[in-house]
Amino acid sequence: MKLFNKKLISLGLFASLSSSAFAAEFITIGTGGVTGTYYPTGGAICKLVNIYKKETKIRCSVESTDGSVYNINTLNAKEIDFGIAQSDVIYDAINGKGKFKGKPVSKIRSVMAIYPELLTLVTRKDANINTIYDIKNKKINIGNPGSGNEATVLTLLDKLDMSVNDLKYAGKFKSSEMPDALRDKKIDGYFYMVGHPTANIKDASNSTDIKITPITGEKIDELIKEKPYFAKANVPGSIYKGSPTAVPTFGVKAVLVTSEDVNEKAVYTLVKAILENFEKFKNLHPAYADITKESLLDGITAPLHDGAKKYFKEKNILK
Repeated sequence: MKLFNKKLISLGLFASLSSSAFAAEFITIGTGGVTGTYYPTGGAICKLVNIYKKETKIRCSVESTDGSVYNINTLNAKEIDFGIAQSDVIYDAINGKGKFKGKPVSKIRSVMAIYPELLTLVTRKDANINTIYDIKNKKINIGNPGSGNEATVLTLLDKLDMSVNDLKYAGKFKSSEMPDALRDKKIDGYFYMVGHPTANIKDASNSTDIKITPITGEKIDELIKEKPYFAKANVPGSIYKGSPTAVPTFGVKAVLVTSEDVNEKAVYTLVKAILENFEKFKNLHPAYADITKESLLDGITAPLHDGAKKYFKEKNILK
């Protein structure tokens, strides 16, 4: 009987050791609203990571969130493993500025800068918003609290010597709510920092007569010179109904970030999955059309994670 019990104990111990040895590691990517570009980007990354889940024992899942600021805070709280955020918001986080004033997030690490995001002002045609200054006394959505969208718009307004008090109404709708709010005349326009094309603005243009208002002028030029992470860009023409020509604005990079505490294997595995299936990745969303392996290192405002650094060095992308 004692021998039998020993065998059971031995078998139970072996089963326990076996299950732990082959247990999968689950990683989560914080993204944004489901109609934006962050959410499908997280899905695209996880799709490639999960191709190798049998060999790597790493499984990837996506979480819809409130965006950049939320993702960084949640990453810092160790509630997610990766997050997508605007390069300007990341800069503020590591330097304790803006939404992170006095509370720098020292452990944030870059994985790769994926694609350009452009600050886009989508307005109703009948609202007569032809320049950035025409938003005064209008109902404008600036972005939900905790989003990079809101953070960038507040920076812009400050540079223009304006504030939310100059607006008739400062909306805080989430990205998924903005097209309906525009259609229902709850707002006259909305700011959206996003990669193009996006389903969000396509939805808005299919239900409302819209225009994309230029964000230009001397103050904008000054802002771009002051901030190393901003650059001039154009929203392409003919991708949205009612917007046949390119519209000038400025933008940042959408960057995949993680924490210094996330293990090197997980980060290395994720980077490898994307880079070894790079053409497949580029075909997963139109916003990736012009990116290159080298451009994944442009616009990074936080240090690279060691796991990402290891892969980029192995492939001579990082010299």
